[in-house]
Amino acid sequence: MEGAWDIAFVLFQVWMSIVAGLIVLPAMFGVSLGFTDIYIKVLVKILEWATLRIQRGQKEQQKLPSQSVNGIIEKDDGSMEEEIGQLRRSHPKNLAGGDFTLCDAFYFCKKGIENIVEDQVTQRFTSEELASWNLLTRTNINFRYISVRLTVIWGLGVFIRYCILLPLRITLAAIGLSWLVIGTTLVGLLPNSNVKNWLSDLVHITCYRICARGLSATIRYHNKENRPKKGGICVANHTSPIDIVILANDGCYAMVGQVHGGLMGVIQRSMVRSCPHVWFERSEMKDRHAVAKRLKDHIADKTKLPILIFPEGTCINNTSVMMFKKGSFEIGGTIYPVAIKYDPQFGDAFWNSAKYNMVSYILRMMTSWAIVCNVWYLPPMTRQDGEDAVHFANRVKSAIAQQGGLVDLSWDGGLKREKVKESFKEEQQKMYSSMIVGSDCQESSVGPA
Repeated sequence: MEGAWDIAFVLFQVWMSIVAGLIVLPAMFGVSLGFTDIYIKVLVKILEWATLRIQRGQKEQQKLPSQSVNGIIEKDDGSMEEEIGQLRRSHPKNLAGGDFTLCDAFYFCKKGIENIVEDQVTQRFTSEELASWNLLTRTNINFRYISVRLTVIWGLGVFIRYCILLPLRITLAAIGLSWLVIGTTLVGLLPNSNVKNWLSDLVHITCYRICARGLSATIRYHNKENRPKKGGICVANHTSPIDIVILANDGCYAMVGQVHGGLMGVIQRSMVRSCPHVWFERSEMKDRHAVAKRLKDHIADKTKLPILIFPEGTCINNTSVMMFKKGSFEIGGTIYPVAIKYDPQFGDAFWNSAKYNMVSYILRMMTSWAIVCNVWYLPPMTRQDGEDAVHFANRVKSAIAQQGGLVDLSWDGGLKREKVKESFKEEQQKMYSSMIVGSDCQESSVGPA
């Protein structure tokens, strides 16, 4: 029995030595030994072979019709006035001040059925569809072709992901989080000084680099001259909790969020000792003025790290950018937009919180092939004269969507859990009313008697 324990201890020492020497130490100094790049290149070749193999096997099968670029169904992009005008078989301009006709109801029926089949909101909270199978069982919904060779490669992949990569990634995650808690706690004992700030930044970025290596992350940063500066606000589209790891791998940020308990609470309390992160109690989160005041006080100090905020308020499936909450754009200061785009070929980074809890999601990430993404730093933006917070937020959102190749949507991501606001319904009613009775008549009808 003692001999078995001795062998296990020796194996553990060898394992930790390999992890520390080949991964942790290079990550601490921001050096890559090239193992991840070689792994990604080999993986790309294997996935390309699998794609060709599937296509070759499906040649004799009936070819499925190509999916519309808009989704399952083809939707018209015309306005309400144009589409109703086509139904009436008359010029759209004749609608102003016109009478109601029964065929107008077909427009609303058509839109209602389209949104029942496939609305713009619900499909943003499901995993992004793949063009070809990436040899993960969880993505084999639309790819049913099976061959002996493909099955062997898939089985080998399962062994590699669960028996080699998973233990390695759990080890790296434990090392990274332990380093974060212990390091920030020790740095927090030092008096406030430039040395303390430097050590705090070193501890944070080292932790995130180790965690990024633990996900086999390959991150390409573009336009680094536009990286967020101290005293500013960094805003980015939100796909996954690991967005923080991706961004903090290239620079330090002050995090904003609600105070949690358990392990997350331990991490938060240790982090705030060394760096002025902005954590709110649950009661404070409901007080917009208190939140805005703390954020304003933070950005007013140009020596503090830039604040990292995800204005969507929820995770979107890496295909779109949804409405930005205006609160981040009301407090003033310089906004540094950042666009993040993941490559779904190697693993789905999207966190569907309605389907998976945090533990299940992390397990899915650690058993994926890798995390590959691009990060674009956009030029800093400030609020223009006469521009309100809503229009400023939409302008920033559009810039992020355009740079990341994402669909720019005006819908609120909160619709994932909430009902549509009455204001949206009233807006459609007002549009139709202005077409029927005319805008002038409508204004007079709602004016004082």
